[in-house]
Amino acid sequence: MSSPSRPPSYLAVLSLPSARRAFGAALLGRLSYGTVFLSLTLAFTATTGSYALAGGVIALFGLTTSLLAPLRARLIDRYGPRRALPPMAVLYAMLLTCLAVLTWRPGTPSGLLAALSAAAGCCAPPLGPVMRTLWSDLLPDRMLLQRAYSLDTVAEELLYVTGPLLAGLLAGLATPAAGVALSAALIVIGTFAFVSTPAVHAAQPFRADTGSVADTASVAAEDEGPDTDPAPTGPPGRWGRGASTLILPISTSAAVGLCLGALSLLMVVFAERQHQTAAVAWVEAALAGGSAVGGLAYGAVSWRVSGVVRSPVLATALGLALAAAGASSNLHTLTAAACVVGLFVAPALTTAYLLADEFARPENRTQAGAWVNTAFNIGNSMGTAAIGLVVDGLPLGLCFVLAATPALLSALIAVTRPGRPATTSVLGHVYDREAS
Repeated sequence: MSSPSRPPSYLAVLSLPSARRAFGAALLGRLSYGTVFLSLTLAFTATTGSYALAGGVIALFGLTTSLLAPLRARLIDRYGPRRALPPMAVLYAMLLTCLAVLTWRPGTPSGLLAALSAAAGCCAPPLGPVMRTLWSDLLPDRMLLQRAYSLDTVAEELLYVTGPLLAGLLAGLATPAAGVALSAALIVIGTFAFVSTPAVHAAQPFRADTGSVADTASVAAEDEGPDTDPAPTGPPGRWGRGASTLILPISTSAAVGLCLGALSLLMVVFAERQHQTAAVAWVEAALAGGSAVGGLAYGAVSWRVSGVVRSPVLATALGLALAAAGASSNLHTLTAAACVVGLFVAPALTTAYLLADEFARPENRTQAGAWVNTAFNIGNSMGTAAIGLVVDGLPLGLCFVLAATPALLSALIAVTRPGRPATTSVLGHVYDREAS
């Protein structure tokens, strides 16, 4: 146990050998998702000769990967990661291998590529949500769990920076199909290494039929005694009586995705209008760097206010920083502004994952985390598409304001939604107790 004056560090998170091994294996497998999208895009473009066809097939792959992630997570909640993950990884890798073979030479029919891509997306193992559930099992201390989630979120973002670089290197040295084959190898090696770790070996699927299960918020309220405000009530369902509180982490994640999807296109447009298109890479690097710094700093703080309070504050800060970025006069100021926006990205997502874990019933925790992840991915795609419809007809500064709107709206909804005061009170007591 650490004293209040010396809160647990990131080293304490990684000092647990079982956690360190599982985290490293999961990251290796998750790197596949960092390499696969660019590799498939380049491979499909090379074999079909059409950016439109390649983009359509990639969109189909991304859609099935994201939308069906909660279903795959439900299977993991029910059967456990050791039984559910290997078949998914093997099927996913086999389909990617088929795509690598078919795109090694041009001329493969686009219909076949679309069918295989959709099937691959259906099988993609949700290693991120599973790892976050495992963190929760390994680290019952909420302070350590906050640091673990922050570390996990930052590491995942860095994978999506290094992955495309690796895919581009392989495409330049060999062929884009080599990157697809590498993605297949990474997911198989990482998944099997992950499920063979002692931490995953000890994890068992939750058996809801062994007794009644109260949701986390209700348990916390009971622990606090009769003076604690009750958690929000509702019809008991698969997600528990506090299921309505999952709206907050899911909507926040979707809002962050919408903002970042719009920003990714706005950065390109801004750089093009400055006649420095290649420099957009520096802006993206600043965004990722800011997110890494913000995530690590956020995880290191022993917060005395609940995640329910922190979430709208972080969303508001992200939205205001994004709106202010529209006033940038050149790429140097935009780079600095992107770094400031990034400071709130990882903290907002970390809080969303923490809240999802907090309020989901034990038998649905992986699925709850997958919904948060899916909301971000769908929001990201929708944000890019939506801002693309208006960017040519509106001033660029106004487009940045529009891009910031989802974050600000999600914060407003979080503040005004019914039942929030009671939930905030419960979680506030929990976090105050653990921080003292």
